[in-house]
Amino acid sequence: MGIIINCRHWLELITCLTGFDFPNGPTGRFSNGKTTVDVIAELLGFDNYIPPYSTASGRQILGGVNYASAAAGIREETGQQLGARISFSGQVRNYQRTISQVVNLLGDETTAANYLSKCIYSIGLGSNDYLNNYFMPLYYSTSRQYTPEQFADVLIQQYTEQLQALYNYGARKFALIGVGQIGCSPNELAQYSGDGKTCVERINAANRIFNDKLKGLVDQFNNANSDAKFIYINAYGIFQDITSNPATYGKPRQVPVKTD
Repeated sequence: MGIIINCRHWLELITCLTGFDFPNGPTGRFSNGKTTVDVIAELLGFDNYIPPYSTASGRQILGGVNYASAAAGIREETGQQLGARISFSGQVRNYQRTISQVVNLLGDETTAANYLSKCIYSIGLGSNDYLNNYFMPLYYSTSRQYTPEQFADVLIQQYTEQLQALYNYGARKFALIGVGQIGCSPNELAQYSGDGKTCVERINAANRIFNDKLKGLVDQFNNANSDAKFIYINAYGIFQDITSNPATYGKPRQVPVKTD
């Protein structure tokens, strides 16, 4: 995943995307059209979408920066079978470089710190560490090295250090997004589901272990930092509700089927 800063008081950590159906053409977002972040930005009143780190410069960075990198994870090696990407640690380092520019733009560290404290850091990591690491035994050894419980502990330990680095560089408002139902994703259904449509419970069970530990991490950070606020976003429950009650979220799209 990646970092997106929008400091009309919005800082976002999210994956890189493609967006070929986006209103203004391809964007690099990892979806056909607008992402959750795009929609939330609109609801918050932003006039423009957050620019990528590679092109954001000058005072533009005060309105937001997207550090996202497709297939990136908490672990350094995650997603390497897909080619070049910037791990979450690398994205945090890019964020730190941006903060030095923010200090220069605003004049001093105190003003910059006050500005950053008003940003919202929406962070979603962990999915690729399962989808493009732990449950890819042909490419990675982690599933042979760790039980699901141990792997979640390893992820949370490294995630803690990465989040602490963000806190040390001014982040104060965090929304930590849990891992969704990866066992229900098309790729996992195709590989591991007996009928191609029943969710893979062993994968979802591993995701729930991570999410439970992430909730504990949120409590840990809140207890240790009275000047900050951390919240947990239950992505697993949100997607579970969507798949269980699809009619609640709109009329299903009808796909024509060609017959002989």
